[in-house]
Amino acid sequence: MKKVRIKELVEKIEGEAELEFDFVDGVIDNVEINFGFYRGIEEILQGRDPMDALVITPRVCGICNHAHLIAAVTAIEDGYKNGGLEFELSNKAKYIREFTLSCELIQNHAKWFYITIIPQLEALLGVASGQNHPLKANYISTTITKALAIFAGQWPHSSYVVPGGVTCDPTYLEVVQADSLIDEVIRFFEQVVVGIDMQTYLGIDTYNQLNTLEGDFGRVLHLLRSSALATLGQSHDRFIVLGESSLAPRGKAVATTVSNVDLRYVAESEQKGSKAKAAHYKGKFYEVGPLSRAMLAKRGLIKSLHKRHKDSIFSRIFARIDEIALLLQRAKQILHLLSLDEPSCVLDMKKKPQNFSGSGAVEAARGSLLHRLVVEDSKIKNYDIITPTQWNLSCNSKEETGIAIKAMQGLKGTDEAKFVFRTFDVCSVCTTQ
Repeated sequence: MKKVRIKELVEKIEGEAELEFDFVDGVIDNVEINFGFYRGIEEILQGRDPMDALVITPRVCGICNHAHLIAAVTAIEDGYKNGGLEFELSNKAKYIREFTLSCELIQNHAKWFYITIIPQLEALLGVASGQNHPLKANYISTTITKALAIFAGQWPHSSYVVPGGVTCDPTYLEVVQADSLIDEVIRFFEQVVVGIDMQTYLGIDTYNQLNTLEGDFGRVLHLLRSSALATLGQSHDRFIVLGESSLAPRGKAVATTVSNVDLRYVAESEQKGSKAKAAHYKGKFYEVGPLSRAMLAKRGLIKSLHKRHKDSIFSRIFARIDEIALLLQRAKQILHLLSLDEPSCVLDMKKKPQNFSGSGAVEAARGSLLHRLVVEDSKIKNYDIITPTQWNLSCNSKEETGIAIKAMQGLKGTDEAKFVFRTFDVCSVCTTQ
């Protein structure tokens, strides 16, 4: 039995990670995932006013900052209710939060697809198209961010979400402008990404119908299937969703068997050699992200893919781009549901508990994001952030193998392994916040 260890640095993943591959007889037997940098956001928040979390936590990440903002405010709101303050958000505030978060997810998915997946796949297979993929990512990202900024005022690092609602009070003209920008992104998705109109795409419900896809997405799917990469990257086939959203219910699934979850059983543990902590549910590792959301939502098309490819890179990549279509459709619905005469915020901030604890879970682009805090005498005593990458990139425990490590085991080369690694959309700055 011949053993070899190879160490490689993976960059352009919102930071960097160090992977140490252990090969046994020419195949990967184990991988150590190490994140070497730490900023200490949780420690910075200790002793501060809870409202400071609305400004500081979005600085965890420049890509999913809005998700951190909403997770923080949701945790504070949960704490207020636990402390005896009764209130209910207006539908207007709920819809605006959902719309802006949807916009952030769309731009994140598009950047990952065009800046990470397509270039890495082309390099791996030696089939460069010669197209300007970053320019396409920039077009979607810029356009959808303009729609987000109509309500949030800016992006990144918006601070318009507050306990009890939002600070913006949009006009009918602004809603029309946002609707027009969503239409612009839908046209790009139809003409460039999938090559068919949105309704035809959303009508696809079986694996065999995927041959109708054209555009950049159709080309990526063809490259994956024709190169035998489609079945690589399978892990535990175990999924979890912690945030409540229109995309999926909260819950967990082992393959296709779905059950409930309780946020109290979400925990972290230290990882030797890494600044990142492992995230687990009742001691078990679960994958988070678009594929998990699709599996919990029992989306027919994803179930058809999963039946053939399980939790492979094919299913993982497909679910993420498929989610763009679902988010665009939902964004249109939200704008049409908005009642502008409802209050934007329902809380008088002069009346708030001084002692409380709360948690807030949202579905960020990369998966479930959880914020938890304890407040004593109006100051934060403890703040805990559990990010999606902590779930997907947990190192092995005594009981089982981490999600991404399991997905890389058995591969014959580091290039294939790093591509599998990137399909989880790694964010090292979130992981080591």
